[in-house]
Amino acid sequence: MADHYYALVDDYLDFDRPVPFTESGYYYESALRKPDGSTNKGAFGRAVRLIPDAEFDRILKAGFAPILGEETPRLQPRQFEISEPSIPFERPIVELTVSRPFREKSFMYNVRAAYENRCAMTGLRLINGGGRPEVQAAHIQPVAEKGPDSIRNGLALSGTVHWMFDRGLISIGDDYKILTAKDHVPEDAMRLLNQSRMINLPNDPAFYPNALFLKFHRDKVFKG
Repeated sequence: MADHYYALVDDYLDFDRPVPFTESGYYYESALRKPDGSTNKGAFGRAVRLIPDAEFDRILKAGFAPILGEETPRLQPRQFEISEPSIPFERPIVELTVSRPFREKSFMYNVRAAYENRCAMTGLRLINGGGRPEVQAAHIQPVAEKGPDSIRNGLALSGTVHWMFDRGLISIGDDYKILTAKDHVPEDAMRLLNQSRMINLPNDPAFYPNALFLKFHRDKVFKG
């Protein structure tokens, strides 16, 4: 029909936490609140609602609070915690949910959380004195090759291992075994890898690396 529309969503970011329509008496959408303070059930029942830009930004900030510089609980000290000054966090400017810098922050936060800030290939979990993890979020299928900012296209890797992975010196099999390119990885670097030669996987199987992204890396990036 001429006055009906549909939306095709082929990529999106999950909020780090669900945003309720009301929280501690505050309505994120003003249209859902009647003048007497009660809920406007008529407006609430609409599947599609127009939201002013300012309210939309507030919903984004509430959903992505941990990556927008809001205070987060201090991680408990661990055995291998490194004592060093905390690095000031620079708050990003959010313009659109699809803006590259914003998506990178969300991808980094979600991948680190899925792997509990532990390197998938070395098992190292290094946290500085300010609670900042050393581990980085690596794309399996590179962004330059249209790899998505999905947790299943991500791995938590220490800096050196991330560098080797991006350059195809190491990769991962469908059985999650660590693969190394012959005559490309020095013995010192080999000793960094898990002795089992298997990667550490997230606790939630829903976040395991996707086989299609792993195959892309082996076929297009890996030098083995």
